[in-house]
Amino acid sequence: MAVDNGWRRLRRNPAAMGGLIVLGAIVFLALLGPCISPHAIDEVFWDRISAPPDFDAGFFFGTDANGRDLFARTLEGARVSLLVGVSASVISLFIGVTYGATAGYLGGRIDNVMMRIVDILYSLPFVFFVILLTVYVGRSLSTIFVTIGAVIWLDMARIVRGQTLTLKQREFVEAARSLGATDFRILTRHIIPNLWGPVIISMLLVIPDAILTESFLSFLGLGVQEPNTSWGVLIGDGAQNMMGAPWSLLFPGAFLAVTLLAFNFAGDGLRDALDPRS
Repeated sequence: MAVDNGWRRLRRNPAAMGGLIVLGAIVFLALLGPCISPHAIDEVFWDRISAPPDFDAGFFFGTDANGRDLFARTLEGARVSLLVGVSASVISLFIGVTYGATAGYLGGRIDNVMMRIVDILYSLPFVFFVILLTVYVGRSLSTIFVTIGAVIWLDMARIVRGQTLTLKQREFVEAARSLGATDFRILTRHIIPNLWGPVIISMLLVIPDAILTESFLSFLGLGVQEPNTSWGVLIGDGAQNMMGAPWSLLFPGAFLAVTLLAFNFAGDGLRDALDPRS
């Protein structure tokens, strides 16, 4: 019944439904990019360096400074950026839920120490941390997953810790404890399963942060490297050629902005639908 009521509230939210529809369309384009694009992402057209859009020739977004089809590369960038966002969010999910639930359940001095560690990690310069990982691990997509996930889990841990502090005072937890259940069993069978509602909502709101972080790193040259591409790489390349070929910045930038807005609208709508008191 609660799920049905939440779905009805979600459907009555035009911004949230619009965000979900836009996200579905972007995912569809990202998955079918190689099939619907008339050109390959690495195909170079020497006679079309930084050429404007030409629908008759199949260059819907024009070409970049290297003569490659910007439409194909934008869709490829969508696939990579979404993959980075979702993968980094999954990493933050596992780390943040485990860390936050443990801190909130144990409480006391252990909780204080664990949350002070979170505060210290918050104070560390993110770019410096990325540079260190890049030097020691190397530049790859897996490095980007780990780097972003190792930072955004801090917010997840705080959210989970606050929810756990409330849940551990509930009657079903006290009943399990009185029956002799171990702390591990209480956490895994009673605390964490009741956290999935706010955790899923938080994860949906974390994905755009991860995508934006990856775009920022790629813009600085610390993220995705050739032959792979992402929206951040395309925006960085387009910014260098903005005066002569503004379309090289406009199209990937528009895709990034629309995706971030869609995720935020969908996440806010889902939060309001599942918890109308928030």
